[in-house]
Amino acid sequence: MRTYRPVNLSVLWFVIVLNLFIFVLELITGGGSVGRSPLVPVLGLTPAFVLRQPWTVITSMFVHGNLWHILFNMISLYFLGSFVIRAAGEKSFLAVFFLGGLAGNLLFVLLAHPLSTGIGASGAIYALGGALAVLVPRVPVLIFPIPVPVPLWAAIIIFLFLSFVPGIAWEAHLGGLLLGLIAGLILRKRRRVYYF
Repeated sequence: MRTYRPVNLSVLWFVIVLNLFIFVLELITGGGSVGRSPLVPVLGLTPAFVLRQPWTVITSMFVHGNLWHILFNMISLYFLGSFVIRAAGEKSFLAVFFLGGLAGNLLFVLLAHPLSTGIGASGAIYALGGALAVLVPRVPVLIFPIPVPVPLWAAIIIFLFLSFVPGIAWEAHLGGLLLGLIAGLILRKRRRVYYF
């Protein structure tokens, strides 16, 4: 018999609201255009400036480039984050999110063009996906426009390949995913009961 317990998603909602708040600040300071916001060069991660602006390895996770960018990331964050919280708890969610974002940003600093600027929560979100791909690899998910559900592990691979289009920081996605896979192996050893 499977028992269900209430899940507290307040930490997840806090992270989502923080992202939305910073996006609104970008719009306000950019006169309605994120691209003109002075916050992007101050909070975004530029490899050539990381020693002068070390805070950007964290703040860049909360800055987004346009409405579609933040919308897709926040929807992904909600679904993947809520699964991680159910599977491993809020502390594990926060650890995977932030460590995955840091790992993604580190790989971005090492491999991206020195003057490129990386923004977005994608590295951290890929870490959540990587952890889940280890914890619950066969959970079916829908990916538009594929008409049938695919296993979560396959969905993560599909999205990783889509990262290699121009203008997307594949380095951050790959770094986050690798950290997430390691985190998933660690979390799996705890042998918690999963609630889905």
